[in-house]
Amino acid sequence: MQPENLLHQIHLPTQKCTVGCPLLDRCLGGGIPCNSITELVAENGTGKTQFCLQLVLYAQLPPSRGGLSASSLYIHTEYPFPFRRLRQLSRAFPLLPTPDHPVADPCDRVFVQGVYTADELVDALPKIELFLIHSKSRFPLRVIVIDSIAALFRSDFDNTGLDLRRRSSLFFKIAGGLKSLAKRFGLAVVVTNQVVDLIEGGNGNGVRVGNLGVLYSSGRRVAPALGLAWANCVNSRLFLSRHDDGADVDGSCSKSRRRISVVFAPHLPHSSSEFVITTEGVFGR
Repeated sequence: MQPENLLHQIHLPTQKCTVGCPLLDRCLGGGIPCNSITELVAENGTGKTQFCLQLVLYAQLPPSRGGLSASSLYIHTEYPFPFRRLRQLSRAFPLLPTPDHPVADPCDRVFVQGVYTADELVDALPKIELFLIHSKSRFPLRVIVIDSIAALFRSDFDNTGLDLRRRSSLFFKIAGGLKSLAKRFGLAVVVTNQVVDLIEGGNGNGVRVGNLGVLYSSGRRVAPALGLAWANCVNSRLFLSRHDDGADVDGSCSKSRRRISVVFAPHLPHSSSEFVITTEGVFGR
């Protein structure tokens, strides 16, 4: 490769996938970028899974409407996959028929796989590669979601030098494999991560990268789980925060104050947008 060719590639526009809301897409510079890993960080119940479910549905839209004309692989690592919620969101999904693409059930284009250890995920990467190579679907696989990465490292590792080195090695194997697939096949890869409480005077779980001032949720300061080693493995980090004003009369979460913020991303300034979660989906406001 000649140097001028490499410089030309740096300036090529990156395809993005809509998250299903124009306001949120605007905050994210057009949506979730392909060819890289985007991380969603939040405490439980803030909306990470809701974002991911909406993403895998809207990825099926044609590029003219912000999608990728693609199917998705959703890897769940902790809780049972929320089929009922995916079905509920699909009822509001705006996929319109065309002569070449009659309406099908959008849930059928979401492949679901349970993975429960980091080693199991490493072993799954070559199988995903083979699927990508040999798949002849009219809706090729272009989105991979891992929900969540932190769950794979919660219980199998002690705080010893040996385990910490093994954990870091697995970080790099997983992230390296995902980045390779993303660049080779033009994938949008999204991983979710959890948070830990930040002790007063702490250093952000070792992470001193990005817009740290936004890392507050439910009235407390938090930090992304897995530390600096994992932070260096992702290309972009988005933070979802929640500030509860009390439950609605019907117990729904539609009036809760939630915000998505850019912690770091090579293609985005520090920005944020409030959003709500309703039965129809996730929407900025």
